[in-house]
Parts: sequence; C-alpha cells; structure tokens
Amino acid sequence: MLIDTHCHLYYEDLKNDIGGVLSRANELGVTQFICVGTNIVDSKECISIAEKNDKIFASAGVHPHDAKDAPEDYLDQILDLMPFDKVVACGEMGLDFFRNHSEPEDQERIFIEQIELAKTLKKPIIFHNRDADEATIRVLKKYGDGNGVAHCFSSDMETADAFLEMGYYISFSGNLTFKNSQLPKVAKEIPLNRVMVETDSPYLSPVPFRGKPNEPARSRFVAEKLAEIHDVSFEEIANRTTENAVKLFQLP
Repeated sequence: MLIDTHCHLYYEDLKNDIGGVLSRANELGVTQFICVGTNIVDSKECISIAEKNDKIFASAGVHPHDAKDAPEDYLDQILDLMPFDKVVACGEMGLDFFRNHSEPEDQERIFIEQIELAKTLKKPIIFHNRDADEATIRVLKKYGDGNGVAHCFSSDMETADAFLEMGYYISFSGNLTFKNSQLPKVAKEIPLNRVMVETDSPYLSPVPFRGKPNEPARSRFVAEKLAEIHDVSFEEIANRTTENAVKLFQLP
C-alpha cells in the first residue's frame, strides 16, 4: 500500500475522471490520498472530494502564490474548515521566491500566521519551499514546532538536515526521477522513518511520463526510485512511507 501524500484532485482532468484516477492508482498499489488545498476555494473543494471517498483526505491552507489574494478573514475561513473529519493538515503554505507571484513579505506573513494556527489546532503543516531555503528555515525555527512535512523537496542536503533536525518529514515527488537530478544524493541520506512520497498531481510527472499531466498512481514510480536509491525492496519503501504518513496525518 502507498499513500500519495500530496495531490490536487480538484483540477478538472482529475476531478472529471476521479473514478478512473483512483482505479489506476489502486492497480499500482496506491490506496490513500491527501488532496491538498492552495486557497480557500480549492480547500473547500478538497473537502468535498474527500467526503465522497473514504480513501481521500484533505488539507486547507493558502499557498505562497495565493498569499496576495488571501481575504482578510482567511484564517477564520480556514478555521471553519478544520472541524471536518477528513481534514488532516494545514496547508499548502510556505515560501516561493522563484515565481514571486506574491511579494515575499506577504508570503512570509501568511506562512507565519498559518503555522501559528496549525500549532493552536495541533495539526501538521504541509509546506512549500522553492528558492527560499534560508527564509523557510528561519521562519520554521522561530515559529514552527516540527509537526509537518516539506512537500516536494527540491533543495540541498544542508536544508534537508535543517528540516530533519527540527522534526519535519521530507516528501519526494516525480522530480526525484529526473535525469541529472541531484535529489537522489539527498534522498540517500534521509532516514526511512522520515520520508514520504507524493505526486503533486497534476504536476511533476515522474520518468517515464515526464511532461505529461501527473496523477496519483505515479507515486509508485517515486517509491520505486527510493527503493533503488536505498537499495531496499519496494515493499519496504511502501511500508515505511505509509507508516510515516499514517503517523504524521493520523490516518485510519
């Protein structure tokens, strides 16, 4: 059994074929899914999708790209979504200084406010970090509590070590499989009790599907790559990553 710990099932191509998406995933041993919100609207949609399938769970949060558009009462709106049984985390939140769709100051403020909310709720955070290693580490050291996961990890070993030392899990996506990627060297050093797999669907399809729309089934290929990197069986990676996800997100 594998858990795709980060997918965006509300995108039309996935949502309109949800039965096929889940069937193809099950065929490859992917049996549970966390549909991750990036703003208030799609966080609500994640919950709606999750409530229709007992194997899908949801998160609610504001992505750094959406920080500039967060309504003044966005924290209250996230708080209103948290009592739903299927909501297992706060996020996606974080910093993205590569795209800079929102001003860095706005990104950081929204990130910090969501971390504080998650701590109050005792919920794990799902955080995004792109070209923002130093700032992300600084914010997490000051405001975080180590309860969460670095989603779609794409940084260096120094950053991974900082996250691990604070208590966070590291999650790998399809970019782990890309030719000439430096991520396998990092993944090799991550203890198996601190690693997870994801797709970030519909983005970042792994080899041999790179460039095509991604879907949860393909977290299988990320897990297989991890098995190759660590020189262990696929079954061990499946068991370890599933145990980690169940523990962090308190899944049934």
